[in-house]
Amino acid sequence: MKIRLKKELECGYSETEIAEGTTLETLMHAYEKELPYTVLAAKMNNRIVRLTEIIDRPCRVEFLDMRTRAAHLIYQYSLTFMYLSAVRDVMGTEDVDVENPLNKGVFTIIRTEEPVSAANVKAIENRMHEMVKEDIPFELDGVHKTGSMQEMRFYKLKDHEQFFYGLMVPSTGYLKNFQLKKYKNGVILRFPQPAQPDRMPVYVDEKKMYAAFVEAARWQKLLDISFVWDLNEKIRNGEIREIIQMSGALHEKRIVEIAGEITEKKKRIVLIAGPSSSGKTTFARRLCIQLKVNGLKPLYLGTDDYFVDREHTPRDKNGEPNYEDLDALDVELFNRDMNALLKGETVDLPEFDFIQGKKIFSRRKLAIDADQPIVIEGIHALNNALTPYIDDMEKFRIYISPLTQLNIDRHNIISTTDSRMIRRMVRDHRARGHSARETIREWPKVRAGEDKNIFPYSNAADAFFNSVHIYELGVLKKYAEPLLSAIKPEEPEYSEAVRMLKFLSFFKIIDDDSIISNTSILREFIGGSVFVD
Repeated sequence: MKIRLKKELECGYSETEIAEGTTLETLMHAYEKELPYTVLAAKMNNRIVRLTEIIDRPCRVEFLDMRTRAAHLIYQYSLTFMYLSAVRDVMGTEDVDVENPLNKGVFTIIRTEEPVSAANVKAIENRMHEMVKEDIPFELDGVHKTGSMQEMRFYKLKDHEQFFYGLMVPSTGYLKNFQLKKYKNGVILRFPQPAQPDRMPVYVDEKKMYAAFVEAARWQKLLDISFVWDLNEKIRNGEIREIIQMSGALHEKRIVEIAGEITEKKKRIVLIAGPSSSGKTTFARRLCIQLKVNGLKPLYLGTDDYFVDREHTPRDKNGEPNYEDLDALDVELFNRDMNALLKGETVDLPEFDFIQGKKIFSRRKLAIDADQPIVIEGIHALNNALTPYIDDMEKFRIYISPLTQLNIDRHNIISTTDSRMIRRMVRDHRARGHSARETIREWPKVRAGEDKNIFPYSNAADAFFNSVHIYELGVLKKYAEPLLSAIKPEEPEYSEAVRMLKFLSFFKIIDDDSIISNTSILREFIGGSVFVD
């Protein structure tokens, strides 16, 4: 039987002959020595499947390693199940909550009468290494469907059974790289990341990120929502209007707190950064309003006006202009202008003309008062290399991201990355005419830029702002589903569209979003914002 096989992400398809009834895992083993990283799953006719799948007809096969979003999630789901089994073996309990992403892994809480000790954690980790050597199969024991797209899979690992939303690797032998770390009242289960699939990431204590998730959990308790099912019940029972209002009020409260800290400390340079689709623009505008309420007159600036002229723009590995890296900005001019403003001097601020590809001057000449703060929003804002010549005592750094604590159930977390991609998809279709295909195609490049230019500096923030609305996926689903459904099975982005549609299927649609304030961050994506065109 002839199939078309793509062994490596960057290579094309080649035709090969195999015996009918061959599993994808057997096919993979035949090429194992040629592959740079461990294959975790495959696309078969553009559908993501487990390696246990049997090839029973001519088809097109593409091997997936951890560099792809789908395979990285499969590693996470599989490792989580192995961890839960190891906890049961060592601690004698299945009472474990998988809470949220943290430090290149997931934060978990093992609920026992006595606090979990470092020795307990080491014993669990040792048991996991034993399970890797045992190469125990992940057996699919059934799929529970409650709708056309919604499904939870029932897996067995020896005698341990669990529901999981995603696919699994064939066996525990695939899960060689991981680390357990006791942290606060829980345990972080860490694993490799797509940029370096074969090694553990360096550990950095994300204290402020942890605190932001603790705050998110407190918000959820106030809203009486722990899991997606709770949110869906609020929608069904007609309680969602109050949830929307309370969520907006919690955002407002946090903005008031941050503005109060800036005012009290008399900070002059306010730097705001966060990953794509965090709602940076709306947040910055709302912060400016609150600073005005506090008696200040903030000046709002974006760093885009400080792009170097186009002929000096750095290039990426494909020779295309790279506007994401710090070298794309005129750092010297930016620092000179900011320091001059701080001194009360009149400055000729540039405006970048994207048509001509250069900075235009003489359009914005201004000076500011001695107590007037400058609010600056940009992807490099938390990187000290952007502001090396500005006194640190003048700076106040804010990191913004939608850090959802809402999960499907106790063991299946909702990815912040997926939530952001849906935000971006809806916004880019509405505001820029982009298709869902374009958003999905560009997303790996976006993520690579975030990993390089944004996430490494989040710990430098003086304040975190969690821009998530607990109800937002119920609203975004209404806009995103038609866009994802338009992607055809023969198109390369189809498998990711199907994955996202299955993810969204867990959420009940909020049909009436008219109650959402026009100052809400969510309006930046669905439209109707007073701050964003």
